[in-house]
Amino acid sequence: MPSHIVLVENLKDWSPDYPEVPVVTARDYLSQPDFLKYRGTSIINLCRGYRYLSVGYYCSLLAEPRRHKVIPTVRTIADLSSRSIYSLNVEDLEAQVQKSLKKRSGNGDSTTRFEQHIFFGRSDLPELQDLARQIFDLFRCPLLKVEFRFERRWDIATVKPLALNGLTNGHKELFKQALSEYLSKPWRSPKVKNTPRYDLAILHNPQENTPPSNPQALQKFIKAGKKLGVNVELIEKKDYSRLAEYDALFIRETTAIDHHTYRFARKARIEGMVVMDDPDSIVKCANKVYLAELFATHNIPCPKTRILQKGVSESVRGEIDFPVVLKIPDGSFSRGVYKANDEAEYKALTEKLFKESDLILAQEFLYTEFDWRIGILNNQPLYACQYFMSRKHWQIYKHDESGKAEEGGFKTWMVRDVPRKVVDTALSLARLIGDGLYGVDIKETPKGVYVIEINDNPNLDAGIEDDWLGDELYATVVREFLRRIEMRRWS
Repeated sequence: MPSHIVLVENLKDWSPDYPEVPVVTARDYLSQPDFLKYRGTSIINLCRGYRYLSVGYYCSLLAEPRRHKVIPTVRTIADLSSRSIYSLNVEDLEAQVQKSLKKRSGNGDSTTRFEQHIFFGRSDLPELQDLARQIFDLFRCPLLKVEFRFERRWDIATVKPLALNGLTNGHKELFKQALSEYLSKPWRSPKVKNTPRYDLAILHNPQENTPPSNPQALQKFIKAGKKLGVNVELIEKKDYSRLAEYDALFIRETTAIDHHTYRFARKARIEGMVVMDDPDSIVKCANKVYLAELFATHNIPCPKTRILQKGVSESVRGEIDFPVVLKIPDGSFSRGVYKANDEAEYKALTEKLFKESDLILAQEFLYTEFDWRIGILNNQPLYACQYFMSRKHWQIYKHDESGKAEEGGFKTWMVRDVPRKVVDTALSLARLIGDGLYGVDIKETPKGVYVIEINDNPNLDAGIEDDWLGDELYATVVREFLRRIEMRRWS
């Protein structure tokens, strides 16, 4: 079993004189089951791009449930895709930037911009080596291009990934040296800083059609915070610049990777705040392909599932009986989920969905009258609900052409009265994600229980999820924030 594997989109991208290391195509890594058997292997993702939902993105995404160490991680990819996020990271480098570039500006150099290539933390300019190392510690991406800008002082203007196949002959030598050094002595990730404060911000969107918490629930969080000595304030997208005023962030808006909710979570993490949903949980739960791989690796019971690749003609006939459920990776509230009743519908729907993502899911259709939702906080069951399918439909949410959604009914249970197998299965999955707030959706059938998905920001609505616990539901959540704030303060 190799200690390192390099991933490329095309084997032609790898030169014969590069360091000796196993080189695998991205498509082979995504499709061949043998890689599931590897444990602890370090993956160096050198795909030509890391665009959201591209092959390069999926290689980094699926490395984690396979228990592979990977650079860049999906978190790094997301950071580098947004200047508003990576500019937060580079703030701490200001002193080193001025020190490293002092001679360049002090010599009367009229250049106002210049670019520097950084390969595995290595620079070809000795005076920039310390800075290059620190930039790589912040953004563990193999190949980076950093643009510096001078306006009365030097600043980092942009940080972008580079493609291996775009390296010039002059840069290839630096790449070879840097990779050889990296393979022999990898570097560690930096620690996050902490801040001691007692204010909880709740991010919400008053215009959202199906928010994870209704207005009544938000007011109950404020009331619970007041009783516990925690100042709870509602904030919106426009309050991004004020986020550091708080010591904790609770996201009560539907999350997504390519979305401001993720940027809020990342900024909160960088600022040392307590945050739910934390950015790692958003990344893991937001993508159904990641979850499918996680289920397979850890033997979590789920419907028969197959990951389909764009450009590869595949039929599920003989593996999964029709009807087949087809899913885009990052849908929510039943959006992006379709049912193909036969081969013709399957072909038409896959063609449509591959326009949005390089990978999609085909899944066994299991109809039940309801789905269990087990709410879990810090790896402890918080609430249990049955969500019933909407009228004359096979999903809980039925969306019409205008975008409005019709919901089925619900029944809230005391956790102790829920079948033990349902609760235990939900808890076993939540532990694989983290210690945040999750909602695990499970179907209970005569053949057993099957996990459908895990949500990183499950519904906490007044009149539904709080039907048994009442105000104690909100107090439990606020107490958990308070516990984490105090732990950070004294750690």
